[in-house]
This record gives sequence, structure tokens and C-alpha cells, in this order.
Amino acid sequence: METPSATELRESVVALTRQLRRHRSDNGLTLSQMQTLGDASRLGVTTPAELAARLGVRVQSLTDGLNELETRGLISRRADSQDRRRQLVELTDEGRTLLAADRAERDAWLQDAMARTLTDLEANLLMLVAPVLRKLADADTAQ
Repeated sequence: METPSATELRESVVALTRQLRRHRSDNGLTLSQMQTLGDASRLGVTTPAELAARLGVRVQSLTDGLNELETRGLISRRADSQDRRRQLVELTDEGRTLLAADRAERDAWLQDAMARTLTDLEANLLMLVAPVLRKLADADTAQ
């Protein structure tokens, strides 16, 4: 059973996430493709299996998205030199550029919204809470 504080926190995080999604340019990629790029960026050189596990999907579900990202020149794939059966995925310079522009756009909206909406105390408090939210977001990966 959810506690009222957990419900309020969940609803607030979801509402903020929706706002952040609204404040991004249409670059022709799906949300899952953008998430794949983001995770590939955070992981560095990785495998489709590692990306799928992070995204909570099956590798087969990721294949079409990876094909599209590769076709658009946003990722590259190559065989692992130590295990030729395994494929390695990494962002290209174009992928890093697209991801950086997307992040900068959303960061600019968030910074502006914070400046317009929050008091200095609220903004400072929110920045203190950011690492705690990250800890919660990473809770499943820490197990």
C-alpha cells in the first residue's frame, strides 16, 4: 500500500518528467530511441543485452530501434574483438551532439522554470534533494 508521501512524490516526479518531455525538439526519434541513446551515453561502449537490461526490455524489442539509430548515424555497432559473437554499441559523434542538444534544451527549460517559479530557498532545497532522487532512481541497479 502506498503512503500518501510516496504517492505525492511519484505524482510530482511523473508530472515533471512529462513537462521535460514536452520541452524537447522533435528530432524524429521515439522516446525509447532517445532513452537508448542516453543509456548508451552513460554506459559508454556496451552491448545490446546491457542496454536492454537497463531499459527493462528484451534484446529483440531493441533491435529495430538500434537499427534506426545506426541508419541515422547516431550509434555504431561492431563485433567484440574478444568474443566475435558479441556486438558492441557506442555513440557516434553525431549521436553525442544530438543528445547534448536535447539535454541542453531541457536543461534550459528547467533552469528557466526554476528561476520563474521557485524562491531561492526552494531552488537550493531542490538542488540538495537531486542526489537523493538519483539514489532512488538507481536503487534497482544497485542490487
